[in-house]
Amino acid sequence: MTAPTPPTPPFRDPHLPFAKRIDDLLSRLTLDEKVSFLHQFAPAVERLGLAGFRTGQEALHGVAWMGPATVFPQAVGLGATWNPELVRRVGEAVSREVRAMRARDERIGLNVWAPTVNLLRHPLWGRNEEGYSEDPKLTSAIATAYTHGLRGGHPTYWRTAPVLKHWLAHNNETGRDVTSSSVRPRVLHEYDLRAFRETVEAGAVAGVMPAYNLVNGRPNHVSPYLREQLRTWTEEELLVCSDAGAPSNLVDSEHYFDTHEEAMAASLTAGVDSFTDHGTDGSKITARVRGALERGLLTEADVDTAVRRQLSVRFRLGEFDPGEDPHAGTGAFDTPDHRALAQEAAEQAVVLLRNDGVLPLAAGTRLAVVGLLADECKLDWYSGTLIHRSTPLEGLYERFGAERVEFAEGVDRVLLRTAAGAFLAVPPAPEAADAVRGAEGALDPALLAGRTDLPPLTTDASGTELALADWGEGVLTLRAPDGRYLSVAEDGFLRASADQPGGWVVQETFRLEAHGNGHLLRHLGTGHHVSVTADGVKVAEENPEVFELIVVESGEDAVTRVTAEADVVVVVAGNDPHINGRETEDRTTLRLPPHQERLLAAARTANPRTVLVLTSAYPYAVEPEHLSAVLWTAHGGQAAGTALARVLAGDVSPAGRLPQTWYAGDADLPDLLDYDVIGSRQTYLYFEGTPLFPFGHGLSYASFAYAGLTVAVGEDTARVSFTVTNTGEVTADEVAQLYARAVEPSVPRPRRELLDHRRLTLAPGERREVSFDVPLSAFAFFDVARGGPRLEPGPYDLLVGASSEDVRLRATVTLDGEAGAPRPVLREGLAAVGFDEQSGTEIVDRSKTAGDAVTPAAGGTGELLYRACDFGSGTTAVSVEVAGEGTVEVSLDGGPAPAVLTLGTPTPGPYDYTTLDAPFTADGVRDLRIRLRGPLRLALVGFSG
Repeated sequence: MTAPTPPTPPFRDPHLPFAKRIDDLLSRLTLDEKVSFLHQFAPAVERLGLAGFRTGQEALHGVAWMGPATVFPQAVGLGATWNPELVRRVGEAVSREVRAMRARDERIGLNVWAPTVNLLRHPLWGRNEEGYSEDPKLTSAIATAYTHGLRGGHPTYWRTAPVLKHWLAHNNETGRDVTSSSVRPRVLHEYDLRAFRETVEAGAVAGVMPAYNLVNGRPNHVSPYLREQLRTWTEEELLVCSDAGAPSNLVDSEHYFDTHEEAMAASLTAGVDSFTDHGTDGSKITARVRGALERGLLTEADVDTAVRRQLSVRFRLGEFDPGEDPHAGTGAFDTPDHRALAQEAAEQAVVLLRNDGVLPLAAGTRLAVVGLLADECKLDWYSGTLIHRSTPLEGLYERFGAERVEFAEGVDRVLLRTAAGAFLAVPPAPEAADAVRGAEGALDPALLAGRTDLPPLTTDASGTELALADWGEGVLTLRAPDGRYLSVAEDGFLRASADQPGGWVVQETFRLEAHGNGHLLRHLGTGHHVSVTADGVKVAEENPEVFELIVVESGEDAVTRVTAEADVVVVVAGNDPHINGRETEDRTTLRLPPHQERLLAAARTANPRTVLVLTSAYPYAVEPEHLSAVLWTAHGGQAAGTALARVLAGDVSPAGRLPQTWYAGDADLPDLLDYDVIGSRQTYLYFEGTPLFPFGHGLSYASFAYAGLTVAVGEDTARVSFTVTNTGEVTADEVAQLYARAVEPSVPRPRRELLDHRRLTLAPGERREVSFDVPLSAFAFFDVARGGPRLEPGPYDLLVGASSEDVRLRATVTLDGEAGAPRPVLREGLAAVGFDEQSGTEIVDRSKTAGDAVTPAAGGTGELLYRACDFGSGTTAVSVEVAGEGTVEVSLDGGPAPAVLTLGTPTPGPYDYTTLDAPFTADGVRDLRIRLRGPLRLALVGFSG
């Protein structure tokens, strides 16, 4: 007899709701199996027919790390398009490539870690390239579009499952796993949370990744905001995935917990569901979870909650319904449509910053193309491997003809002579030596080894002429004549072996250090000097070689040689995304590296018709007034060169817009670790100086007229309408931007704030009406006195134009709202963190699980101001809840001598609070000022009468 077919378990039944199916599957898993699911690489459960599952496929601007894929412009370049519909199509293309690549390589994951929605608050942040904008509204618009493209349009099943990075207030690489971002409530709610919130609420987000840093003294991986904020924004189960190595950081570098079991329990109960640590080895994480369970720090229910969230994502991805998954056959890889889209995105990302009429270039123009990036198509840490490649030089050759284009890279051509009189020499490489880093794909490209199959450098009587480029701060690369960069592999030998600088620890950078009459050559990846040995040239801790640097031709001379006879000079300058400004390394200045400043000056001296193209992951401070034109584009991916050439030639009118302020110099910047955008007047929202180029700026080859502004205020929204007309002679895009400004604010408000925007394509003479429906809640601010948003009644300016400063139309509307009320301090007291203004303080954690306190920065002196405190008919005493040691002085603004409360004996620990009391007389509504002295934490202030 034939054995009966076992019944289909409910979790395999596609007709049941996901929630019931997840309940069934959870009930079938053992505790050990559920614990194993908490690691990034969840193992298969063969007895239930469950495949392994991996969280975390990088997909910031294309599928990253896993070999060849379509490479789109960097995220900051996608932000510069100001075009959500374009970015949605990019997200869709990326998700289709993820599906196609997974069909042939099971290492590819469908849980994609993208996009990055950290706001580009500070232009020196090393990861500026990963974000979209300094503005939360623009960031959320672009991020929402990208996540919808990644998710796909099916109501039930997702093509990929996007995870937003990096929660929260994360804009520094310097000490990124130990520094704390002090974020006051207004900045938290009006700025940092907002980009995440609006993107999550749009419905195409599967989860978030906490950042390495701490916020208000507490690591993001145990943030109460995951529960108090994030999970209240959607009914979907969100999967929170830790950043790589961050679970161990809670003990090893942050010392926030004494044991890994405590750290694991705290992060799991705070809301982290998947732990990325120790590569593919889940044994350490699972051992820590079991230890926490054994110690009673966790329950099986805590584990179930996290596993449920992971399973929810897996069900949405169609894993358990292969016959129902509508995305199973929708993969597409390197298609003509994807190539065309990569070019379209690169074209739309180009921003024309200045133009005296030299652009677009006339047909037949003779060009000199110079600069360190003129013949480069650079990738960053989160790029895939190029299938197609277009450099600016190649694009201009194709567009104008190679016979009309002269080229000089501008590197210094050098020889390095040893103390013995020989020269460094690059031996011939065997054939088939042109391997590309990362072409084979890697789950962790940081583990990719350098090449040892090529012969090490030697010395001989004539030597090899090397191309030296100085990328700033004395950081050099040296390249052999065949295009390969000098690099150091694990065996310590120096070889010409790399196609580009790259890797988690870059092995292709050096520094020349003056030594006697010559130079030592330090390899920055190992920190060791270069030594010449009988076996070849290598890095070593002893016997460094002293080299004489012989410049055969300087970069300036090469530039001068090719520029004088050209009609127009195009200087392509910028950064290498792996050097001086990248993940783990912030920049130190807005200036171009001196080498590139010299090349630009040489070009401008030789030919005043000089166009500067900045190809970079971040803003620079340059002097544009002496240049005929200036353009900026992020590293534009595989089609960057073709796109730039088409813009320069006028085949496409530029319409990219700056997604962040370009400051005139370093003096305009706050400290990198100052996250108080309100108090220190940061970003276009609050900056009161004169920027080099403002937020939203970008020129066109056409001109546009704005007219007919009308505003109709309804019960919940304001409809703003106007017309835009192309008054130029070419079809072009315009980005119409709508801003608002509170005219009579009771608290510091933005100078202007983006409410909405639209990118339009208009033919010559074409006019189009633009309408925006703005929710009245967009005019509100976070009122610290009430602990929530409030729309303040009064007049508001509505500003329409082509940038945040180029305002063409304006109207003023008066909105009804809710008047502010004094703080009921006699009844409710004051949370220390609810200040209106501060100086010299920082916010810290009141406890390890929740709450905030305020402390003087570096244990010094700080002040807090609380406006409009209602003391009713009178108070007789004040109390403060404090920890540590020091003094609290409480006074009325302009009033008598303060009440002084001194904590002379230190409390046992920073979370051991005690209450101090002192006489204090006040009545009516008054401003309250508190001064803190010494290393103490103030949590609460109370009053009695």
